[in-house]
Amino acid sequence: MNVDLQARTIQPLRNTFKRVAAYTGDKVASRYQEATLGVQPTANFQYRPTWEPEFELFDTGRTAVKMADWYALRDPRQFYYANWTMARARQQEAMESNYQFVESRGLIAKMPDALRAKACEVLLPLRHVAWAGNMNNCQVCSRGYGTAFTAPAMFHAMDQLGVAQYLTRLGLALEEPGALDAGKKDWLEDPRWQVLRRYAEDTLVVLDPFELFVAHNLALDGLLFPLIYNHFVDDQLATQGGTAVSMLTAFMPEWHTETTRWIDAVIKVAAAESDDNCSLITGWYQSYVQQAQKALAPVADMALGERGAAVLQDVREALDARARKAGLAV
Repeated sequence: MNVDLQARTIQPLRNTFKRVAAYTGDKVASRYQEATLGVQPTANFQYRPTWEPEFELFDTGRTAVKMADWYALRDPRQFYYANWTMARARQQEAMESNYQFVESRGLIAKMPDALRAKACEVLLPLRHVAWAGNMNNCQVCSRGYGTAFTAPAMFHAMDQLGVAQYLTRLGLALEEPGALDAGKKDWLEDPRWQVLRRYAEDTLVVLDPFELFVAHNLALDGLLFPLIYNHFVDDQLATQGGTAVSMLTAFMPEWHTETTRWIDAVIKVAAAESDDNCSLITGWYQSYVQQAQKALAPVADMALGERGAAVLQDVREALDARARKAGLAV
């Protein structure tokens, strides 16, 4: 008996969803495009929110920024839920390896007591800044418009929660649980933290989602992460015998470098949309970055001593250059 095998090509009627084809044409789309484009609900809402009856449930009017197409604010990382979770899982595995290395070689016990105390003093109150980052990006997701903008904001919110958890775990590794209580007490009572605390708490009530995006993700984190994790942890603690702290916070500077691509891309596209947008976003940036620098000045002095003011100014100048590159008139 002979078996005659033949291959036949089945031509698909369409290559992607109609909502995606409206943006890309009828061609094979990436997973990111299929998970992002055309997903935002736009019609058939049953009611207006009773707490804000002047808006629809999803409304572009909640921000002063105007976009002809909110899907233009795309994530250059092309994150959607699946590949975001896979990326973070790989980073979690790397962090677990770091913890195993530090614990197996007793690197924390080899740190001078004064150095461990300094790390706890500077780093543990920052758990509460990361928690504010979580809340603020949840607000951006809740009040923003367009999946290209709101979905990465939700990922960013959960990443900030991860930062807070890593700092908590660092505190438990360096000291007893009492170190976490001491960090909370400092956050609530130590005068050196109160300006930053006020900044974080004031942003919790900012209603414009794009303004909040600028206030926390660009202005505050753009100064805080390089100042603390690059200059304090990597340049100061690591060179004084605190390599363990650098290893146990390795996620933070790596994550900040990655998320900078998304933040800058959003700012660049929105600012290029119109002169009004550029002027508005520039004004927000200049106001908030000035406040953030003032709020971080006591922290910089605490962390870096007499070098603190100069290092913070260098970080500010680098952030201003970043903002200019993104199209802001700084």
